Amino acid sequence: MKRPVLLVNYKAYSNSNGKAAIEISKRIDHISEKYPSIEVIICVPAVSISEISKAVSIPVFAQHIDPVSPGAQTGHITAEMIMDAGARGSLINHSEMRIGFNDVAESVKRLSMLGLESVVCVDRNEMVASAALTGATAVLVEPPELIGSGISVSNSRPDVVIKSVNEIKKAGRGMLLVGAGITSFDDSKKSLELGADGVGVASAVMKANDPASKVQELLDGITNGIGNA
Repeated sequence: MKRPVLLVNYKAYSNSNGKAAIEISKRIDHISEKYPSIEVIICVPAVSISEISKAVSIPVFAQHIDPVSPGAQTGHITAEMIMDAGARGSLINHSEMRIGFNDVAESVKRLSMLGLESVVCVDRNEMVASAALTGATAVLVEPPELIGSGISVSNSRPDVVIKSVNEIKKAGRGMLLVGAGITSFDDSKKSLELGADGVGVASAVMKANDPASKVQELLDGITNGIGNA
């Protein structure tokens, strides 16, 4: 994973799988070609990984894996499964799929063993360093009260971003992404200006009338934020 990053989480909206998701992914992939210096990652439902990864060149991530090895694990999603489906990594510990810290560390380990990347989600800056020290590729900090609110963490809680940047520096490893309420050019621009390595978004893109155009707006914001960082 290279800096800067735009990570788009498809969640489980009605357009997150099937033909709609493939079309959105192709359009995002096409737009990303105009921004070769920015890593655009899409996190899709497990059932969509195979189809979408075959349709695009940008990295496709899973939204979750379970910290278990292959075997008698009915209903679980293993790191091996997502790798075989074409994923290059996974979110871990999203606010809508919380797991214990030991499971976070084991999930990161299992992904790393397969050469896959990991983005560990945390809900406050105090957890950034410990999440980074698991060996995660990146830590995504998202205050839960701002998720889906349209009120961005970068503009309403810049202290969270600044403190999180300091925590990732203390850990001495990993990248720092910020999310929750990121919806606009100004939001993504401000996040980079505050020192983040990228942003994570979901509803701002998936609920937009034109998801691909929203992605382009956010990428323009990141581009401007880099220049002012």
